[in-house]
Amino acid sequence: MSLNVLVTAGSRRVPLVRAFQRAVRATGGGLVVVADVNPLSPAVYAGDKAHPVPLSTDPMYLAVIAEICQVERIGLVVPTIDDELSVFAEHVNQFTEAGVRVAISPLATTLVCNDKYATCRTLAARGIEAVETYVPDDLPFDPEFPLFIKPRVGRGGVHAYPVRNARELEFFLDYVPEPVIQTFLDGPEYTIDVLCDFSGEPLSVVPRERVNVRAGVVDRGRTVRDPRLLELGVACARALKFHGAVNIQCRIVNDRPIVFEINPRFSGGIPLTIAAGADFPRMLVDLAEGRRVSPAVGRYQDNLWMTSYESTMFIDEAAIGFSESETRSIPEVA
Repeated sequence: MSLNVLVTAGSRRVPLVRAFQRAVRATGGGLVVVADVNPLSPAVYAGDKAHPVPLSTDPMYLAVIAEICQVERIGLVVPTIDDELSVFAEHVNQFTEAGVRVAISPLATTLVCNDKYATCRTLAARGIEAVETYVPDDLPFDPEFPLFIKPRVGRGGVHAYPVRNARELEFFLDYVPEPVIQTFLDGPEYTIDVLCDFSGEPLSVVPRERVNVRAGVVDRGRTVRDPRLLELGVACARALKFHGAVNIQCRIVNDRPIVFEINPRFSGGIPLTIAAGADFPRMLVDLAEGRRVSPAVGRYQDNLWMTSYESTMFIDEAAIGFSESETRSIPEVA
């Protein structure tokens, strides 16, 4: 029986949509449906079908998602943005009862990971080295600079700044909404992509160096085979129970990886992990269809580079909107 997949908040995640299309077609067919608030989001035109939805903060959001699942016979829902993770986690049982798998970590995990202060404090309490993190009231009277400041809840590197002295600290404490302050980590930055099954068992771990980052998303990077990072990925999966994809952000300082953020969702750099042989979408499709997926931690191509570029879709005005047909052609791309 074919599996239909719903990717929420599709936005610019065209590579992820196409990876799920390959996965469902390799296992007997099926559709990849995209949900989004914006009819001009590129992923709307990459999916086999697409549906408009309200923002995840709208009280009707989950009801609309549930209706799409029923109409499109969805078997797997893949949430993709931080804003909706806790919403899905809180109501995952209603989807399970309807026969729909949601690739979402437990509510306790999503709440911890959405709060950067709670993330680092929780990891440290469970024996994993995380960056020293403060809320303004806990900051030492005479802190050692440089520091790093960012919103306690946020994404995409928005309102995240290095802080070099007391004057800058005073300004940014007032400027950054609900800030946390962290020790400045000076070292190469890595994302560790991890995939766990629906019981929380880690199936795949792929560390990637973030060589160049633009707007919070890796623009150029490479896979690395570093035992310290592989072990860290597994350790985080033991410390915080994950279901589905998660990405762990860290830097190596004095030969030690130090975590500063965890996002229990697909990362922006997931195309590199997939290209390196760790096909997370295929594994998730297999899991959702009840097939056993054996752990393959560390099985991927080492030192595979990714260098990204902008791609553009051209859409006739009459075709702008959400599709009602079961198949659609992808617009011209340049």
